[in-house]
Amino acid sequence: MTTLTHPSRLCWDIFCRVIDNFGDIGVCWRLAVNLALRQQTVRLWVDDASALAWMAPEGMDNVTVLPWTTPMVALSLAPGDVLVEAFACRIDPEYIAAYADCIRARNTKCLWINLEYLSAESYAQRCHGLPSPVMCGPGQGLTKHFFYPGFTPGTGGLLREPELLQRQRAFDRNAWLNRLITSAHAVPGAEPHATAHPHGQRLVSLFCYEPAGLSHWLDVLAADSVPTLLLVTAGRASAAIKQAVHHKNASQPLWNKRCTLSFLFLSWLSQTEYDQLLWACDLNFVRGEDSLVRALWAGKPLVWQIYPQDDGAHQAKLDAFLAMLQAPASMRRCHQEWNGLPTRMPTRHDDANDLQDTLADWQQSVQQSRQALLRHDDLVTALLGFVSKTN
Repeated sequence: MTTLTHPSRLCWDIFCRVIDNFGDIGVCWRLAVNLALRQQTVRLWVDDASALAWMAPEGMDNVTVLPWTTPMVALSLAPGDVLVEAFACRIDPEYIAAYADCIRARNTKCLWINLEYLSAESYAQRCHGLPSPVMCGPGQGLTKHFFYPGFTPGTGGLLREPELLQRQRAFDRNAWLNRLITSAHAVPGAEPHATAHPHGQRLVSLFCYEPAGLSHWLDVLAADSVPTLLLVTAGRASAAIKQAVHHKNASQPLWNKRCTLSFLFLSWLSQTEYDQLLWACDLNFVRGEDSLVRALWAGKPLVWQIYPQDDGAHQAKLDAFLAMLQAPASMRRCHQEWNGLPTRMPTRHDDANDLQDTLADWQQSVQQSRQALLRHDDLVTALLGFVSKTN
């Protein structure tokens, strides 16, 4: 792991176009916070900051959120020292022109970074750090660099705050469960009259879109001998569960006859609260990029719903992640079914009968990968090192 001498305080302009309110802005906010924790000044330009009201209600010192409008309305601000394009968003030409003028006036090198999507595929390491000369337009003559998050030392690493491990070790699960009991109620079989007793149940978090394997997993958990409390995040996950349970109750009235499976519908969670949810649960269903990384740091069994792509490229991306994880066959098969992909692993018919053993195998896989990843530089350490070297 690199020992980094921080560059002098720089001003970072991070640009984010919100496609998925929880994914793009979630990653960019964590990036901004991590930079601020390393004595950097950050301006986060975003076209829709509404999710930050619940995701980061307390804000962060040295992070300013600015509206990214078209045309841009805040060009009276001098461009920062470092320009970050998140996820291939296209920054307005008038801003690029202003940035190019500043580079020339300051007689400094261009620090323009294209922050790419996370992938375990080999191209991430192959392309990480490569220059991309700008051949036309207002930025002609400048050079941007590709920065790839990833799972190997040859990539940009993963977002991880300096104090994350200390916060995890200090987390009091029993106190968290007691707060859960007093603040909400569970809904066994979607009947709104029972109280949660999470101390005696398997806890499973659900953050998803509308996964193909949802109905099957509801059956598995309802049939299992261990009572399960499904903690459902607000938004699309909550809507998907309510629709699935309604359909099951209408077509299979006895599917959850023992009320082994209960549901707790959560309110919107801040990023800090979501981290705690992942730490507390015995199994985490996650989606996209930000929650996947947080689930890896939680070190618990996980199932990832990858964002689907029209050309099917997400299948190779998922396969590469599972290979990196050295996931057991049951975990690979579950991911394929959950994402509606062709199942290429042999089917075992006793999965529902040995779910505890299955989850133990998954946890071992995740824990081993987590330990390996902790030996690598985190993304912001790598980013600051890259900027220091480039500058």
